Amino acid sequence: MNYLQLLQLALPEAIVVITALAVLTVGLTRERADDLATGIGVIGLVAAAVAIGRLPDSAFLFGGMLVVTPLTALFKLICLALALFTVVLARGSGFTRHAAEFVGIILLATVGLMVLVGTEELLMIFIGLELTGLSLYVMTAFDRASRSSAEAGVKYFLFGSVSSAFTLFGLSLVYGMCGTTGLNAIGQKIGAGPIEPLLAAGIVMTLVGLAFKIAAAPFHLWAPEAYTGAPVPSAAFIASGSKVASFVVLGKILLVGFAPAEGSAEWHRVAAGWAPLIAALAALSIIIGNLAALAQTNVRRLLAYSAVAHAGYTLLGLLAGGREGFGATLFYTTTYAFTLLGAFGVVAFVRRETGGDDFAHFKRLRRHSPLLAGCMAVFMLSLAGLPPLAGFFGKFYLFAAALSAGENQGLLWLVALAFFGSLLSLYYYLLVLKVIFVDDAASTESTYAPAGFDPLQRITVAVLAAVVLGLGVLPSALLGRIAAALP
Repeated sequence: MNYLQLLQLALPEAIVVITALAVLTVGLTRERADDLATGIGVIGLVAAAVAIGRLPDSAFLFGGMLVVTPLTALFKLICLALALFTVVLARGSGFTRHAAEFVGIILLATVGLMVLVGTEELLMIFIGLELTGLSLYVMTAFDRASRSSAEAGVKYFLFGSVSSAFTLFGLSLVYGMCGTTGLNAIGQKIGAGPIEPLLAAGIVMTLVGLAFKIAAAPFHLWAPEAYTGAPVPSAAFIASGSKVASFVVLGKILLVGFAPAEGSAEWHRVAAGWAPLIAALAALSIIIGNLAALAQTNVRRLLAYSAVAHAGYTLLGLLAGGREGFGATLFYTTTYAFTLLGAFGVVAFVRRETGGDDFAHFKRLRRHSPLLAGCMAVFMLSLAGLPPLAGFFGKFYLFAAALSAGENQGLLWLVALAFFGSLLSLYYYLLVLKVIFVDDAASTESTYAPAGFDPLQRITVAVLAAVVLGLGVLPSALLGRIAAALP
């Protein structure tokens, strides 16, 4: 294969990189380039999506360093869509004078997500994680006028550095014991004989590093700080795009590379492997995330702790395994990403108008913007898992896949815990809606500024709400594509 053919297969990533460089150039040559940078970013992301549609159905290069399949194409499109919505929501946010540079960092983070989704090789996975991570650290600390933004960026960077060290050391042990970095080859090596202690240590350390990326308890301590201190568009992208790519790559590592070392987390026949570890992470995430969210009075912090609980729910699909379990995980993490991105869009509006995002700042949202109040209701009810919204069907598929896995409903204990956590979450999500629709609108704690939200951003939030509602009414529109794309 020559370099021209390689460039054709990597054309979507190349387009996003070129777009990021163009946006950064605009930022260097013009003082106020918000609209131009946003326009260039949107055009580049749309062009990359078109390039994905022109890729071949299948390609497997350099031992899995670059993989083209219907599944990778679908999730690259999803990552591009999340980035596009984030770029639009970041327009005119006012937290920085360097809007073009901020859009450029979003685009570079998107390249990292696309690399993660489109590879089945450990070194490329690590490169994708670091490219995404470094971009997100900068995005978190981008508000130079905010002390909390700088503090959140430093904490995120320190936690991320430690997790990267765990991941890299674990991957080095896996490579040392297996002699390869391709996931398919690693799976064959692990299945060929007993698991050595060093290999087991490598698997555990790799999973610890990846648990940080998905904010699973007890490796979640960075999430409340990052979600609360970062600029709202940064928090939105951390909560949505990075979660989608992280669960895609975690599923590949567990179900392809480490599949022979699965063990069992079923209550009546627990066996050593990564399954009991993932089950423990899921259980802790559901318990800690929901209990901590109950005590919050800030919407962004509430969303951060609820994200920990949702990471626990999503891990159920990976424990179930197979096409059904992995498909349920991918469906749930995608619908959750669009839901949370929309919720952060509403938070951005409230914060811009009132200067804060505590519960009290949402009291007059219904009168000031009925459209955004209605959209927030859609997002909160979907996160709570109520029909006919996407969150309900996402949880339904996850729970059904977990119950049908194994023998004698061995994962029933974890499904019961997840169901109990969903009931708890209903309280604090409805509490947000109570503040918006029921509490005294005459409260002086929340005074809206006369400036309005950008009409394009209102439309973006409304589109995200329509996506959440549409995937609830017609879940097969996405689930069918995921099922068809899975091998």
